[in-house]
Amino acid sequence: MSRIIRIVVLVVLGLVWLVPTYLLVVNAAKDPTTFTTKQSWIPTDFHLFQNIGDALTLSGLGNSILSTAIYSIVSPAIAVVVGAAAGFAIVALKLRRGFLWFVVIFGGTVFPLQMILLPLFDGYSRVGLYDTRIGMVIVYTAISIPFSAFVMRNFFTGVAASVFEAAVLDGATTWRIFTRMYLPIASSALVAIFILQATFVWNDLLLGLTLTQSDDIRPIVTTLSGMQSTYGGAQMSTVLAAAVLVSLPTVILFLCTQKFFAKGLALGQY
Repeated sequence: MSRIIRIVVLVVLGLVWLVPTYLLVVNAAKDPTTFTTKQSWIPTDFHLFQNIGDALTLSGLGNSILSTAIYSIVSPAIAVVVGAAAGFAIVALKLRRGFLWFVVIFGGTVFPLQMILLPLFDGYSRVGLYDTRIGMVIVYTAISIPFSAFVMRNFFTGVAASVFEAAVLDGATTWRIFTRMYLPIASSALVAIFILQATFVWNDLLLGLTLTQSDDIRPIVTTLSGMQSTYGGAQMSTVLAAAVLVSLPTVILFLCTQKFFAKGLALGQY
């Protein structure tokens, strides 16, 4: 009986959780010419794909998709490898004053992002990185590294020291041990970190508003927010359709990698 009640409660909570998504899709499918500010619970027409097409062509959303894909793949990938290397050096190589280095790396997350926006903007403007893809890749990588190092340090702590010692006795180099043993062991954790950081980069608004201004450089969420401008903004149904489009990649990414993500949550278990 208790199991049935638990299932019913979870189903009801799941349906309540999906209500905003349902409203988003229903209202995104409205005809822009007949759209009103009042939300509809019952579908009246279906112009979703037409509205998505308008968002891609008329509002500049399509120009930012490629840039956002680059940011969401390249930056988390680099951050994951650097974080794994930092965790390996601190735990396996027993880096001198390793905990201090870890504090230095992770200490960057102590301060809110808003505190560094002004000096970051000034520095980017001075060195020519403002409104460039390479500049956005650098800043997203730098922000993603501390969390990656934190998780990988904790993961490698659960790996027995005898694994590293046995590899050294067999004549393996440090690079070979890291790439052939530690990285495969931590594959689930690496995927979990990548998913979290890729989702963060894809959904970023603040850095995109601060460090970019061109449609082909701006992250996609920043472009989406610009579609709601008071002057010359897109139709609301088009904006909602764009929101549906923007949310799809992260949902698909999670659904395709949920097994790795679930395994990665069990840090230290391999």
